[in-house]
Amino acid sequence: MKHKKSQYEIFREKVKIILYGTNTILGRMFDLVLLGLILLSVLLIMLDTVQGISSKYHEQLLICEWVITVFFTIEYVLRIISIQKPVKYIFSFYGIIDLLAVLPMYLSFFFPGASILSIVRALRFLRLFKILHIPQINHQSLQLKEAIEASKEKILVFIYFVLISTVIIGTIMYLVEGRESGFTSIPMGIYWTIVTLTTVGYGDISPQTPLGQFIAAFVMILGYGIIAVPTGIVTAEFAKSSLRNNSVSGKKTCKKCQSQVHFDNAKYCYECGTELPNN
Repeated sequence: MKHKKSQYEIFREKVKIILYGTNTILGRMFDLVLLGLILLSVLLIMLDTVQGISSKYHEQLLICEWVITVFFTIEYVLRIISIQKPVKYIFSFYGIIDLLAVLPMYLSFFFPGASILSIVRALRFLRLFKILHIPQINHQSLQLKEAIEASKEKILVFIYFVLISTVIIGTIMYLVEGRESGFTSIPMGIYWTIVTLTTVGYGDISPQTPLGQFIAAFVMILGYGIIAVPTGIVTAEFAKSSLRNNSVSGKKTCKKCQSQVHFDNAKYCYECGTELPNN
């Protein structure tokens, strides 16, 4: 006997079509409304920080923000109850962003000013890529994700090395310059090192001794290398990912390193440079 769907099950299916059915008319309409409300919310938060506007329209802006927050809260609850595996959504990337989009306003009851953190709703614009369904964009975003995941260990090791270097250099600058030059402590020396390595250069602390200036020049030059290294790591992995995704079924195998990741018209191995056989 065929199971007759309850009113609740029918309601869940309809809600699921609207919330997750980006290929349906209702789903696309909802997504457009959602994106419009996200944009409006971000603008309201920014306007509320402008003193002239906030002093005159703070209450109106707050009411609008609460209306949008209630809408997002209902949407979040409906997303949970309308799918078979709600836990998977709750702990997913988009699920966490959706939760962060509504929490700040409720936290403002206990921590005044927390509502400003609602600006994280801007992250919900990432749904635009899912809504548009443009193959090129989805393909490129997938390649970027693969490149970052493949290079995360190398980047972590690099950051670990940089942190150790900043501690050592900051300590040396504290010993060389001393309190007279503004290096009042080792943490202050580390702060100066980070500012200099990142090529920001606030100028609030600067070395006065010849030795300190020599070390500063070395740190400045080192900063350019530090910026380039993680970029090069991700770029290399992105290139490899691109090769893997664009290689065809009839792969060419390198006789020397046995690599199979090559374009169909490649003449030389991407890994070792050896001439490839003509298949």
